Amino acid sequence: MSTVRKWWLLTGLAFLRLQVSARADDWPQWMGPTRDGVWKETGIVDKLPGTLKAKWRMPVGRGYAGPAVAGGKVFVVSFDGEGDFTPNPGSRNKISGKENILCLDSATGKEVWRFEYPSDYDVSYPSGPRATPAVDGDRVYVLGTMGHLTCLDVKSGEKVWQIDLKKEFGAETQIWGFSSHPLIDGDKLYLMSGGKGSGVVALDKATGKTVWKKLDLEDAGYAPCSIVEAGGKRQLVVATPESVNGRDPQTGEEFWSVPFKPAYKMSICHPQRDGDVLYVGAEGDVGVAIKLDSDKPTAKELWRGTASTGVYPICGTPIPFEGYLYGVCTNGELRCVDMKTGKRAWSDLKPIAGGRPKMAGSAFIVRNGDRYFIASETGDLILAKMTPEKYEELGRARLLEPTGTSSGRNVLWSHPAFADKHVFARNDKEIVCVSLAAE
Repeated sequence: MSTVRKWWLLTGLAFLRLQVSARADDWPQWMGPTRDGVWKETGIVDKLPGTLKAKWRMPVGRGYAGPAVAGGKVFVVSFDGEGDFTPNPGSRNKISGKENILCLDSATGKEVWRFEYPSDYDVSYPSGPRATPAVDGDRVYVLGTMGHLTCLDVKSGEKVWQIDLKKEFGAETQIWGFSSHPLIDGDKLYLMSGGKGSGVVALDKATGKTVWKKLDLEDAGYAPCSIVEAGGKRQLVVATPESVNGRDPQTGEEFWSVPFKPAYKMSICHPQRDGDVLYVGAEGDVGVAIKLDSDKPTAKELWRGTASTGVYPICGTPIPFEGYLYGVCTNGELRCVDMKTGKRAWSDLKPIAGGRPKMAGSAFIVRNGDRYFIASETGDLILAKMTPEKYEELGRARLLEPTGTSSGRNVLWSHPAFADKHVFARNDKEIVCVSLAAE
């Protein structure tokens, strides 16, 4: 090979490596690329201004489901219908309408394609789909409120397959609908379904055909599945209204199980891992830390929470970092607790619940380096440093108006996506894109 040709080859490879290393992160599913709420991009603002300026905003229908961002596209789902949308925790609202899956250009917000299907709601809190789309290569997977699971072509929006969990597995629509964010791993799709012998299911992601199904669960709960590696095995971790258990992803066979019974069957958050400890918490001051065995695929309870220990969220999964857990409890209290013991390092009501009409609150937390972006149900985006020693706010600004209601307060219950140095957030009226790049 000539010297000139070799120089061009090396230069081309170096340029390719530079392009790959400089490529912006995607946010292709619930809680980001690895479902841990960590945003790895650099060059992000270190303080928030008093006002956030939208790069673009586009109208969308109702929905709790956060957007997914991948390959220069934004995927967001919504519901359109006419009826009474007033949330009542104890009863269901019957509303005829349709669910919409939208694909938008991430740079401009312009619609690329739209896929619609009829969906008649019979749920409490009827303001739209709950589950964030999951993008995997040239396919996007979406779970609707009434159990419609749809696979679409990313480029064209054409339907690849669609199944109805109620018809496929005999699952009942829970009072707050189907909410388990789809998990794609290898050639399979995992989610909580419900029904006799089908509480958790694994499907062939290419066809939607059932690979395996396990667990008798009248109510499957609302939590997504997750994958961990421990004890020499890959494990599918499942949180139900009755237990947290680890399973063989290939067969569904159980490795271990620990009791976990949230109030009102509200298993919503998926267990988060720090080292050899998993933690999951829920309504009713119900939380458990689980120690994973390093030698074999077993686990045991490490500690169980009390009113003064642990973290008990509703919507937002707590974020672990370096042995501590940061999350928002049902009453709006932001807490830091020791993952090994559950002991509270500090707590603060002001960031989320301060000044609210009722002492309640929820927020979604995303870590970026040593700082945290907190999307409060108030519609504010907060930037803060959190350590075991203290909470330090670095600024807050209005991101979106809280268009929902709950218990006498206005709420925004949708997890934003963080990608390409931007935040993408939606409410029941619009989706916005705001730059968070450092200037």
